[in-house]
Amino acid sequence: MESLTKGLKLRKSGLKPIQITPTNQDGGDMIASGEEQPLSPASRLYHEPTFNVYIIAIMGWKNPINPSVVYEKLPQTLLKHPRFSSLQVVDEKDGGKMKWVPTNVNLKNHIIIPHIPQTTLNSPDNFLQDYIYNLTKTSIDSSKPMWDLHLLNLRTSDAESIGIFRIHHSLGDGTSLMSLLLACTRQTSDPDAVPTVPTKKEYSDRSGWFSSDRLIVGIGRWWQRWLMVACMSLLLVWNTVVDVGYLMATGLFLEDTETPIKAPAGVERNPKRFVYRTVSLDDMKLIKNAMNSTINDVALGITQAGLSLYLNRRYGEEKNNKGGTEKNNNLPKTKIRLRSTLLVNIRPSSGIQALADMMEKNTEAQWGNWVGHVILPFSIGIRDDPLDYVREAKATIRRKKHSLEAIVSFSLAGLVLKLFGVKAANTISHKAAARTTLGFSNLVGPVEEISFFGHALEFLAPCCYGHPHGLMINFQSYVNKMTIVLSVDESSVPDPQKLLDDFEASLKLIKEAVYAKGLVKEEGKLQEAAFT
Repeated sequence: MESLTKGLKLRKSGLKPIQITPTNQDGGDMIASGEEQPLSPASRLYHEPTFNVYIIAIMGWKNPINPSVVYEKLPQTLLKHPRFSSLQVVDEKDGGKMKWVPTNVNLKNHIIIPHIPQTTLNSPDNFLQDYIYNLTKTSIDSSKPMWDLHLLNLRTSDAESIGIFRIHHSLGDGTSLMSLLLACTRQTSDPDAVPTVPTKKEYSDRSGWFSSDRLIVGIGRWWQRWLMVACMSLLLVWNTVVDVGYLMATGLFLEDTETPIKAPAGVERNPKRFVYRTVSLDDMKLIKNAMNSTINDVALGITQAGLSLYLNRRYGEEKNNKGGTEKNNNLPKTKIRLRSTLLVNIRPSSGIQALADMMEKNTEAQWGNWVGHVILPFSIGIRDDPLDYVREAKATIRRKKHSLEAIVSFSLAGLVLKLFGVKAANTISHKAAARTTLGFSNLVGPVEEISFFGHALEFLAPCCYGHPHGLMINFQSYVNKMTIVLSVDESSVPDPQKLLDDFEASLKLIKEAVYAKGLVKEEGKLQEAAFT
């Protein structure tokens, strides 16, 4: 072990070499106990200065937090995962490759309980916002496992206390990390049961039309079936070629339109302000059912509508400042190219139960940072019919489902990294992301109320910072709620609460349009019909 210690050093960050202490904790995710493992290509990219991304998960609890319980329970759960009890170091004897090396974890270095001044009691929500904002100015010392947990016994407008998990993105992709976090929780109605997360229909069929038997039901002849499969295969190939070409063009030269929310170069180094708003998931389900769509379609439709309202107001304000006249539609006459970089987990998650078993029973569970890049276009404009936002979103997502863009982009990134190294792969990935306007994601959460070490959860609000965008939007469901979380650069989005207002107003407009067009009966009429 002494020779290993001498051969391992921190990545070039000016810190002193680490002294590695092996542990006997089981890897749990197919990592042998006490053995070093190489970082995946994606994890290595997250250590580059322009792609140094952290995930922040804000947890609101219904009761005050008891730090002693957290200290007691974390070693029995989270620390049993090898990524949370390992260092990321450079092995100079192996060509400078980064590896995971198990170590002992001192929880005092990871659990932070800040002092909360009495003066904050009049504005606890602002204190929380400022606390997270200041947190995004910092990074985690890589001489320890790269995560921390901040516990705030702070009563806000929507919770009795707050927990802030900060995790470096190199530890895993967003889906895996959220699944692991939820695997540490239990249902409030059954303390022995892990949360139930519904399988999203739109992602259960990763091959698109190929596994949709209904498309060939009624076609009796084999040659007609063969023709159908051939056409769908050609369409899949065509969509993939077009999407990958579009992605490569974005990495080389294709920029989004310079809108008020398009951030300048270097925005990834700026601190980010986190804000969130909880809306009704039942309202989104009502729209989903009325329009025969998915929650993803509705979330993207709300986002397109909200961004359109927000940009329309920002352009109107610019006209006023220049002495012009604000109109109902202040958007440019030319089409706005506004796109999101969407990170897609190309390997299905192990699931909450598998991760819970890994921590409790030392079983195996798959893990990794296997993500591909997808360029997701947004349709910006003032629509006469609010339902058009959802229809356009549905068409966009359906088109993206029938493409292998994520898989091909992941493979190409790995090939570039292998042939030309981390710097080249980072440059290409960073440019492709920086030439888009925002980041977007939608995570599905538990369908029942859960508790974290006995603390009942009120809401969950994850997002990230360190990305090359001025705006990151994340939708997170929990029971009958949907929390919209924004991570913003204030020079690009100086009024994020107004943007949340626009998202909330867009949901209301779309819901009212569903009623107005008779796609569903109004709630009052449904209640009246139930008693007649």
